[in-house]
Amino acid sequence: MRTLIENGWVLTMDEALHEYQRGHIVIEDDVIVYVGAPKEHERIDVRIDAKGTLVMPGMVNTHAHMGMVPFRSLADDVPDRLRRFLFPLEQECMNESLAYLATKYAALEMLQSGITTCTDMYFFMDQIALACEECGIRALLGETIIQQETCETKTAQEALALGEHFIETWKQSRLITPIIAPHATNTNDAAIFNAAMEIAVRHDTMLTTHAAEMDYEMTYFQDTYHMTPIEWLDQIHCLNEHILLAHCIHVSEDDCSLMKRRNVSVAHCPVSNMKAGKGIAPIRDMERYGIPVGFGTDGASSGNTLDLFASMHIFALAQKTKYHDRALYPAKQIVHLATLGGAKALRLDHAIGSLEIGKKADIIVIDCESPSMFPLHDPYSALVYGASAHDVRDVFVDGVHVVNNRMSRTRLCDVRDELEAEMQGFYAAAQRILDQM
Repeated sequence: MRTLIENGWVLTMDEALHEYQRGHIVIEDDVIVYVGAPKEHERIDVRIDAKGTLVMPGMVNTHAHMGMVPFRSLADDVPDRLRRFLFPLEQECMNESLAYLATKYAALEMLQSGITTCTDMYFFMDQIALACEECGIRALLGETIIQQETCETKTAQEALALGEHFIETWKQSRLITPIIAPHATNTNDAAIFNAAMEIAVRHDTMLTTHAAEMDYEMTYFQDTYHMTPIEWLDQIHCLNEHILLAHCIHVSEDDCSLMKRRNVSVAHCPVSNMKAGKGIAPIRDMERYGIPVGFGTDGASSGNTLDLFASMHIFALAQKTKYHDRALYPAKQIVHLATLGGAKALRLDHAIGSLEIGKKADIIVIDCESPSMFPLHDPYSALVYGASAHDVRDVFVDGVHVVNNRMSRTRLCDVRDELEAEMQGFYAAAQRILDQM
């Protein structure tokens, strides 16, 4: 099967930032076999006219919790929301069926907003992987390991066993890359982190965890160990090329130097970080040290949207304000973070993140008819400051046309109806917990 996408303004996002104002992209099965200026091609089975659009790599979401869609817009302004509200509600109400349907909804929401790859830590991972495969999104998925009873396990040791079994079960999948996911530096001890890292090394996969995110986390590590969470991870031999750290809001220059030496990657979540009042991560400092950084949306319960257009926009405003520098982070660099930058953070830049011959055909087509995208002097600025998820017209993942003229193969409204039916009793439980706070 050979597909030609023609007449669009192609932004390759390769290292040289090549672009073609009337470009051609040829897909053969799941791989890109041509990117460049218009020319005649042998045997084209499907032609897609992309006139009036921007064509670019699918965006990469380096941190999410897809199963948490049901928690969206609940108790948004409650202090210490994670421990006082989310954990109790999750333990009472989350189950396999709810996690499956919530993930299916989240995957479709992400696809329709131009995200073709995501990284997720949550519970009931087999169901989450199944939902991702059915929707056609590329995903790195890890079982959450935490030293407390959860909706799925009684102990962290039980969760570790589930996590390794998940890796063994799904490691041959076309779209799913199984990883391991200890929850956070302040919710697991050194023994659990060491066991999780042993699993990651044994299976040559990634480990992702929340780190340097919370004020109370920073206080705990300073008071208990007289070091930062990053220094602690290094001391227990869990800071290496396998690790993807989510958030890293409160990192020092010394932390950045250490992270660079250990080949660590970072998932930056500007929207959820700022919504929770946690702070603005020093991304300019991380990049100055050469640390791979990609954008994350966090869960729909945290940032409320699974939308990297919002992340790009908020990131620009936050970083320019933090460093008092209007020229900081030109739009091209921000779009790079959402695409090839995210792929590098996930160690997948050999396969995704840019439109290059031999890479996977993860491609999005963005309609430029939106009023906020006219006039189109600079396509990168239009993407960062004017575009929205609603402007995504077509999406390909692994060469499959999963969103066609804004319609996904699985209808989002049908999944929403199923999810809403499954959530009977969920809101009552949420209100009961709120009333007790």
